[in-house]
Amino acid sequence: MLEITTTRANHLVDPSLHVWAWQIPVYLFLGGLVAGMMMIHGWFTFADRHRRAESVSQLLPALGLVLLSAGMGALFLDLEHKLFVWRLYTTFQITSPMSWGAWILIAVYPALFAALLLRVPEPLATRVPVLRAWSAALLADPARVRFVAAANMTLGALLGVYTGILLSTLGARPLWNSALLGPLFLASGLSSAAALVHMVARDGAESELLARADNRLLTAELAILGLFLIGLVTAPRVHQQAAALLLGGPFTAFFWVGVVGLGIAVPLFVQTLAVGRRVRHTAVAPVLVLAGGLLLRFVFVYAGQVSHYGPF
Repeated sequence: MLEITTTRANHLVDPSLHVWAWQIPVYLFLGGLVAGMMMIHGWFTFADRHRRAESVSQLLPALGLVLLSAGMGALFLDLEHKLFVWRLYTTFQITSPMSWGAWILIAVYPALFAALLLRVPEPLATRVPVLRAWSAALLADPARVRFVAAANMTLGALLGVYTGILLSTLGARPLWNSALLGPLFLASGLSSAAALVHMVARDGAESELLARADNRLLTAELAILGLFLIGLVTAPRVHQQAAALLLGGPFTAFFWVGVVGLGIAVPLFVQTLAVGRRVRHTAVAPVLVLAGGLLLRFVFVYAGQVSHYGPF
C-alpha cells in the first residue's frame, strides 16, 4: 500500500489559499478611515477651523483614536502568535511593508493625541485638567499648531497608502499586483472619512464642504478603479484571469452592485443633487459610502487570495 501525504485537504489551501479572514479587511477599512480623518483634521487646522466651538475638528482626533484601536484589535485577533507581537518593534526592515505599517501605526497615536490637544472636548478637560494646560501651551505657538497639522496630514497619507501597498507588494497574487492599490485605498479612505465627517458635522458649512469634497473623491476612486481594471485586462493572461473574478466571476455582484453601484455611483448621484440644492442632505449617501468602502476591502482581500499564478 502506497501512502501519500498531501496538504490538499487543508481547508486554508484547497481549493484556494485563504489565510486572511474578516479581521484584515476590517483593519484595512478602519485604518484607511482614520487616515482620511487625520488628513481632514490637518486641512481644517491649517484653515483655523479648530478654534471654532462648533467645528467637527474637536471630534475627529478622539474618534480616530477609538477607531484605530478597534482596527488594531481586529489585526491582533488575526495574529497566530499573539504574545510575540512586540517583536515587530525590535527592528525596522526598510524593505518590509509590514514593518513600515507597524511603525506608522505607532507614530499615528501621538499625532492623534497632539491633534486632540488643539481643542480638548470639555468633558475630557474637566476630568483631566492637565490636558487643558497642555492644550494652552500648544496653542500659544502657531508653529507648533502647524507642525501638528502637517504631521497628521503626512502620517494620514502614509497610513492610507500603506493599506493598499500592503496588498500590492504580495506579487504572488496577481489581483493585488498593481501600483494603483495604494492610491485606490487612499482615495477610498479619504472618501469614507469625508462621508463620516459630512454626516456628523454640526456646522452646515463644514458639512457642505465635505459633501463637495466627497464627490470629487468618489469620482477619483471611480477613475482609479477603471484604470486598475484596464491594467488587468490588458496584462498577461494570469492578470486577465484575476480580472475575471470581478468581471463575471464569483465576486462580480459584490464588486459591481455593492462597491461600484451602491458604494460609489448612487451616493455620488445623491450628493451631487444635494450640493446643487435639489434634494436635502441626509445620512443615506454617507452610509452608502462607508458601506462601499468596507465592502471594497472585503472584495479585494478575498478575491485576491483566490487569484494565483496557475489554473484558477
